[in-house]
Amino acid sequence: MAREFDIIVYGATGYTGRLVAEHLLKTYGAAGDLKWAMAGRNEAKLKEVRGLIGAPDSLPLVIANADDLASLTAMARRATAIISTAGPYQLYGSNLVAVCAAEGTDYVDLTGEPNWIHEMGIHQAAAKKSGARIVFSCGFDSIPFDLGAWFVEEAAKAKFGAYAPRVRSRVRAMQGSASGGTVASGQATMMAVQKNPAVMMTLMNPFALTEGFTGPAQPDGSAPYEDKVTGSWVGPFMMAMINSKAVHRTNFALGHPWGTDFQYDEMVMLPAPPGAGEAPTFAMNNDLKPGDGPTKQEREEGFYDILLIAEMADGRTVRAHCKGDMDPGYGSTSKMLGESAVCLVRDVPRSVTPGGLYSTGGAMAAQLVPRLAKNAGIEFAVED
Repeated sequence: MAREFDIIVYGATGYTGRLVAEHLLKTYGAAGDLKWAMAGRNEAKLKEVRGLIGAPDSLPLVIANADDLASLTAMARRATAIISTAGPYQLYGSNLVAVCAAEGTDYVDLTGEPNWIHEMGIHQAAAKKSGARIVFSCGFDSIPFDLGAWFVEEAAKAKFGAYAPRVRSRVRAMQGSASGGTVASGQATMMAVQKNPAVMMTLMNPFALTEGFTGPAQPDGSAPYEDKVTGSWVGPFMMAMINSKAVHRTNFALGHPWGTDFQYDEMVMLPAPPGAGEAPTFAMNNDLKPGDGPTKQEREEGFYDILLIAEMADGRTVRAHCKGDMDPGYGSTSKMLGESAVCLVRDVPRSVTPGGLYSTGGAMAAQLVPRLAKNAGIEFAVED
């Protein structure tokens, strides 16, 4: 059934929501063939943001509140897809996922809260029934790593005639900083662990999102070592706990093309043994409040370069990279998130990806990679 809007950006008055709206406005306009609207709980703030991003007064606004199921349901029924930027999701996002799953509305977010994604598994049956595609972690958590693993595996298949049983992700270079929303999400997760220590088991389990499947032991990324395959020293990467779950979920959702014994790890490349150099950094300031974040200049000066290595059982390798032209957490993430929603609406029919809960790779890898290259400044390329 046709709906009033292709996309609604929910949480548009927040730091990242505003950036997503800016991207849609710049890329698709306010009155083009992509019909979209901004949503939030405060009409006055929505109008203010609409003016600040340079959108015309004709750009529609939708009022909805995370605690008001009726308003969320009404919003979901008006949209083909909803972009949710209103986190921490474990505090404010659960009702919207439930509503979208029930109403057949596609959904994307930028969550880095795997414990919450695990909890949202209760909506799998409803999403399958309604046709809703619920796609989590469509930002720097976890697109460069999730789609990067898919991309280098496709390169291995093209080069060697088979998929690789192991992929190494290595952060080669990165410059960026956090926002108040990121800090709040981290604090919410730690509070969840304090309330229920079992949450830590979910956070530590790389197969926490593969619904009944547990694969082999994974490489230990907790300590620095000299990685001969990478060709450098490597050290722990703070986002590995999040991204590894997305990668294994993609392999699972695609029917284990990379094998049920697939291994994956993420680490930061070091210029020298520990203590002799600096690793790529992602600054974290726990004093940041929701709404705070990097300046426009800081976003534009940011970047990232991720090396991905597919390793065959006999030691042959193929290398690829994912590079982004803005800071990873916000400038690049806002474009990834917007394009993920557009991809679901325009490029991925439900006959190809039916209703259910997904990672980006499981939902739309082949369609999203070229769209990100065209509209989001993100390059996936083979290096060998």
